[in-house]
Amino acid sequence: MAAIFYKEMMVINVLTTKIETFNNLIDGEWQESVSHKTFNSVNPANKAEIVGVFQASNEQDVRLAIEAAQKAFPAWSQTAPSKRAAILNQAASILEQNAAKVAEELTREEGKHIDDAKNEVLRSAQTLRFYAVEGQTFTGETFPNDDPNMKVSTEREPLGVVSVITPWNFPLSIPARKIAPALITGNTVVFKPSSDTPLIAFRLVEALYQAGIPKGVINFVTGKASDVGDLLVTHSAVRAVTFTGSTSAGEDIHRKASFTTRTQMELGGKNPLIVMQDADLDLAASLAVNGGFSITGQACTGTSRVIVLKEVKEAFVQKLIEKTSALKIGNGFEKGVKIGPLANEKQFNNVLKYIQYGKEDGATLAFGGNALTDAEYQKGYFVQPAIFTNVNPDSRIAKEEIFGPVIAVIEVDTYEEAIAIANDVEYGLSASIVTNNLKVANQFTKDIQAGTVKVNRTTTGNLMNAPFGGLKKSSTSTFRESGRVGLEFFTQLKTVYIGY
Repeated sequence: MAAIFYKEMMVINVLTTKIETFNNLIDGEWQESVSHKTFNSVNPANKAEIVGVFQASNEQDVRLAIEAAQKAFPAWSQTAPSKRAAILNQAASILEQNAAKVAEELTREEGKHIDDAKNEVLRSAQTLRFYAVEGQTFTGETFPNDDPNMKVSTEREPLGVVSVITPWNFPLSIPARKIAPALITGNTVVFKPSSDTPLIAFRLVEALYQAGIPKGVINFVTGKASDVGDLLVTHSAVRAVTFTGSTSAGEDIHRKASFTTRTQMELGGKNPLIVMQDADLDLAASLAVNGGFSITGQACTGTSRVIVLKEVKEAFVQKLIEKTSALKIGNGFEKGVKIGPLANEKQFNNVLKYIQYGKEDGATLAFGGNALTDAEYQKGYFVQPAIFTNVNPDSRIAKEEIFGPVIAVIEVDTYEEAIAIANDVEYGLSASIVTNNLKVANQFTKDIQAGTVKVNRTTTGNLMNAPFGGLKKSSTSTFRESGRVGLEFFTQLKTVYIGY
């Protein structure tokens, strides 16, 4: 009853609340784009609902933002680390104090369930606090040498202006884990979020602004990548670009950046879950469902392939279908919902396209795969999760990233065959195995080509204090994100020799 009342209240709010227009933040001032153009952010569960109106920025806006960041860098880089940390901690407190509101906005704008949205807000606040602490102890080394009258050490210095370009699937936590280490190490930032989730990105910047960050230290511009993206990468003042998104976009950024500009790319994945013959099949099916269908399959670490030993394939598939059929699909504000809408029309069409590819390539659609357009679904981008069996390892649904709720089940005869198929894709982000055999589990951690390797756990999720990144085309494989090592990308080493 409470859930129904809450849903009704949301409808009333949609009808009566004035649509707000949000500005860019450049050099400490909230301002309209010089283009005088705007775009709407809409609710993917109800396309008729406008969440907010945002600036359709152009390269002139970006140039002003970069110049502001460049001007602010000398003072910010010399600001005491404790003062930089205090701003991050205060911004974290602001997010925590407004967690309920921000989570509601996140669900309206991106579509994930309200519980997942709340967890993302609180995790993002924790990320700010984590780097506020770690950044104050991140320093160089002193090296022993044979000259008693000389000291040799390294010092870590900030790079300068950093461009931060982020996706829509984790619109708060991914920016937080990029911006926090950039700021605590003394860099200044120009931040461009996805045009599908600009409101949640705005809330992070707003929290830093309210926490007292000096003008120009963080700058925020919204708009299409085609209108603003190149200058964020090619401007001579930009010393680093950190990007999370598609592999094709990452490759384009990497090509365009100067050789003196650092790049950090976290890109696509085609993540396997291997189910061995000794696996706990209930656990394996739960891991596949959680890894493949949580946040509607829109995670770069999502489980998109399940490679199953022949002996247990039929029993596993039966359990997988049973657990999937029990999932409730709907608006993220509804109690019990496990699968929300896809984030936008492009994703909706892309998922349906790959479901058709699966059929064309000879796989068996064992469950789901239909677009939901009736009743409460008709205004949103809803698709039933799809399970394919009898999948050819060389087919499109087994090789290409879909970024949606589609699982391809591939049958194999041996562990060696499973590893060969798991590694035979261009990605290497995350992988997992389900087994009770410690020898096999240990061998898997050595054989699999992935940056994140798990045993008896989902392919999704990573600790805030542990490194995160991929191999092959899942990453530039240069600097890892998250954890203490996430600070390394934003600093450069200077080796100092002092003779007495």
